[in-house]
Amino acid sequence: MQKAADDMRLIIMNLKNDGGPNIKRRRLPERWHQAYEGILAPLDPDLVAVTEFTYSQTRAGATWAEKRSANRRFKAAQDVLQSHGFRAEKGQGRNSTGMFVRKGSFILDPDPQRHYTRVYRTPPTHAVLRLPEVPHVPINAASHHAPYCNPLLQTIEGYELTSMVDKVKAHHDDEPDSPHAATWLFGDWNQDPWKPTPGISWNSPDVTDVVHRCHRARKLSDGPDGLWVSRTAVDELMMDAGMHDAARFAAMHCGQPHALDPTAGFARSARGQGGLSRIDRGYLDGRSVQAVKYVRVLDMNGISDHHIVLIVLSRRKLVQALLREFPSLNPWDLAA
Repeated sequence: MQKAADDMRLIIMNLKNDGGPNIKRRRLPERWHQAYEGILAPLDPDLVAVTEFTYSQTRAGATWAEKRSANRRFKAAQDVLQSHGFRAEKGQGRNSTGMFVRKGSFILDPDPQRHYTRVYRTPPTHAVLRLPEVPHVPINAASHHAPYCNPLLQTIEGYELTSMVDKVKAHHDDEPDSPHAATWLFGDWNQDPWKPTPGISWNSPDVTDVVHRCHRARKLSDGPDGLWVSRTAVDELMMDAGMHDAARFAAMHCGQPHALDPTAGFARSARGQGGLSRIDRGYLDGRSVQAVKYVRVLDMNGISDHHIVLIVLSRRKLVQALLREFPSLNPWDLAA
């Protein structure tokens, strides 16, 4: 896929279990090579948000051999992508999150990463980036993996992430010299979007994983015959806070309906869980999102249980967005 000079490529990748454990002590699994060398590297990404860093990070108390193995895998990915790597600490879940920022695409602060050790089941990876053309405006970029099993915590974590959104300072637009920032939140949200595309029929007899349904849907009425509908609180919260789904912008303003293609639910392991879904999404603030040129869902069948989401921005338009040369979208402007 040819990269234009004006392109900035942002990627969300949920590689199941980081590709799996090493086949031998120093040999990375084939799916890792397929994802990083076969798919990511040829795309020449400027930023990659990784939501399952299972074997690229260790817990406190890990053995020396475990740490060495994780560090070797982490370095291998940085070398393949020619990027600076960031990784969050492991939380209660088995996975951690990570992020790769291409060298030369952004300026990094001397201490660019912010760490979170509480609230989150899987702490997000948060790094502060700056575009060389607009070095005075920080970009708060985060890779997030919402808890699969706790929809209440999904919402709580969503509210925690709005602390980054607050840095946009959209409420100070009447003060041109007030400090402001951009915010980009990429993740596996483990919730469907408001008015999901395509809709999941949670009441179908084909839904046999009833625990999974409890994680991803809610009943509109009590009792055994209550109607189940998808939980969409996080997507609604993001829109309430003035964050915008890049895929929605591509579909509505760039004539790209396929930007809304499902990103999960296609794998054999997902049978009985309700069908296809679009739980991997990238949210950009109301100015940054207007730099979106296109969004594509890239096939990962046979490699992972989630497809890759590729978000391409116009660098020229992003410069204008960071300089606030045009108005921000209002909350819910992209609601279909």
